[in-house]
Amino acid sequence: MAKRVRIRCINKTDRMNPHERIRNVGGANSDGSRWKQTVDQTIREIENSEWEFFVSEAARTVEVIVAKHNGHKYIKTTADGVQPDNLLSLPECP
Repeated sequence: MAKRVRIRCINKTDRMNPHERIRNVGGANSDGSRWKQTVDQTIREIENSEWEFFVSEAARTVEVIVAKHNGHKYIKTTADGVQPDNLLSLPECP
C-alpha cells in the first residue's frame, strides 16, 4: 500500500513552460522535520505506487498525478487542466 504525503511547497526552475517549471516538491514530516525531493523522484514514486502525493487548499484535498505533454512527464493535481496551477501556486520550499 502506498504511503500518502502532502506537498506544501515547491521550487521553480527559470523556464516559462508550466510543464517544466517545478524542480522540487516538499513538505513536513509528522515529527516536524522538512523533506524535499526532485520532481523526477516524485514521478518515479507515483508510477511505482510507492507514494501518493496530495495538495490541500481551502478545505479541499486534490491528488497529485503524473501527466504527459509533448512527450515530457510532469506532475499536476487532478483538479488542474493542462497546466499544474495548484502546484505552481504553492510557496517556495526553503
